[in-house]
Amino acid sequence: MPSWDTSCLDWEDRILAGRSLVPELPLYKAEADKALRCFKRLRLPDVIGTPTLGEACGKESWIYPIVAALFGSYDRQTDRRMIQECFLLIPKGNAKSTFGGAVMLTAMIVNRRPEASFMFVAPTIEIASIAYKQAKGTIRLDKSLNDLFHVQDHLRRITHRVSGATLMIKAADTDTITGSLCTGTMIDETHQFTRKSNSAEIMVELRGALTKRPDGFLFQTTTQSKSPPMGTFASELATARAVRDGTMKLPVLPILYEIPDRLARDDGWKDRKYWPLVNPNLGKSTSEDFLAREVARAESDGPQALALIASQHFNVQVGMSLRADGWAGANYWERGVLPEGLDLDAVIERSDCITVGIDGGGMDDLLGIAVLGREKETRRHLAWTHALISPEGMEHRKANAAFYQQFIQDGDLTVVRQLPDDISAVVDIVEKCKLSRKLAGVGVDVLGIGGIVDGLAQIDVTQDNELLIGVRQGVSLMGAIKTAERKLVDGSFKHGGQALMAWCVSNARVVPTATGIKIARDASGYGKIDPLMATFNASALMATNPAPQNAPEVRMFFA
Repeated sequence: MPSWDTSCLDWEDRILAGRSLVPELPLYKAEADKALRCFKRLRLPDVIGTPTLGEACGKESWIYPIVAALFGSYDRQTDRRMIQECFLLIPKGNAKSTFGGAVMLTAMIVNRRPEASFMFVAPTIEIASIAYKQAKGTIRLDKSLNDLFHVQDHLRRITHRVSGATLMIKAADTDTITGSLCTGTMIDETHQFTRKSNSAEIMVELRGALTKRPDGFLFQTTTQSKSPPMGTFASELATARAVRDGTMKLPVLPILYEIPDRLARDDGWKDRKYWPLVNPNLGKSTSEDFLAREVARAESDGPQALALIASQHFNVQVGMSLRADGWAGANYWERGVLPEGLDLDAVIERSDCITVGIDGGGMDDLLGIAVLGREKETRRHLAWTHALISPEGMEHRKANAAFYQQFIQDGDLTVVRQLPDDISAVVDIVEKCKLSRKLAGVGVDVLGIGGIVDGLAQIDVTQDNELLIGVRQGVSLMGAIKTAERKLVDGSFKHGGQALMAWCVSNARVVPTATGIKIARDASGYGKIDPLMATFNASALMATNPAPQNAPEVRMFFA
């Protein structure tokens, strides 16, 4: 059997040279050529003169290798498609919906399965209708296609008169997707799925159809997210990058038009020489002058507007600091990173006083613990965090799997075998701090888990000896939140740059109240913030200028 390795290890060289991002594959040439002939003959219904795709795209279009790979991976002898998924990440204005509609129409033309079902799926009917409208308009421009297909607008359905195959549009909902046996599905704007709490279940249903349709495919087209990627989109994006980078083997063709991180950071993406590289349709469906005007307008409107333009027109991933309702401290979080890193032993060794914060621990939550030290002489705050999760928590939030795996590899997230092993692990960390004779207190949510209180009592950390302190949450935590912000700005709050905390910081959103603000996680429920809240709990205790347990006099806490 030939190798169907879809990784593209030299993708950076390819994109900087303006070459195709489709790797060399052992395609079935007859199938690829047939699909390309059909694709190129389709007309563009919303372009002046209604040219064919072949005329509009030219001889060497970036889309041709993608079409060839998707359809040229079909083995006619076994009726099996070797590449069952394509993930296309491309900026707005590059005709992705137009090309997506043409891909689905091509699929219906070359399809061999009788009564096959094809779908346009998107977070809303309106988004799905864009590609459907393109396919419908293409049919009406060609007499032979008009004879071959029956378009029923009232049903949003296109039927192949000979094979009986149908193409429909549907909103992404488990009620409409459940039990689907689609031969081909196109998902438009995957990043919008983060707004749906059941997006992971929807993806499971869509992929489930491929197990019964080995000739089937799933074709995703999307721009970057307008906020830090999370949930289903973050998982899909992480998987596509892993396949591209050769760390994961799946029958997925990852095509990601994004500037390498080393060039995109510090506004490097503004360099015009990169614009055609991530906008392969530049000069056709979009223009450099338009992009320049949008960038100039966004610069005058502020960093939030600039981040939006960068994500939508240049596929620059939005960082932790750029969401409109984000925590102000996220803007300065990277400023607090110690280049040499910072582990628990270092915090204990370098500090004269330590406070600990604990937060979370629900069935689908992380249990976060933060150790905050007051550095000797400098009195800077040094923060180290860790998180624990149960097998049930891993199961409940499968869309976060890619994040969790990274944090586990980093050593910052521990999967316990069963509950309450997570509490036992937290108690061990607190005990280590206590044995250093530098522990001043452990701050926990007053409405937190009773098991933590019981566990800490076993090492003599209790309310009676004033080592266990209930920290009020909500607006009552505003002082600790503001203190952390100021210390990040003036450089007196330092941390080890853990990816876990960067993720939690990016998930935090500010909720105004009648009397102040409070920090909450994203409404989707996927973005976790428990280790960050644990840090605020520890900061609330440290703000009282405490003394460790071996100090001459006992200090009282007011949290």
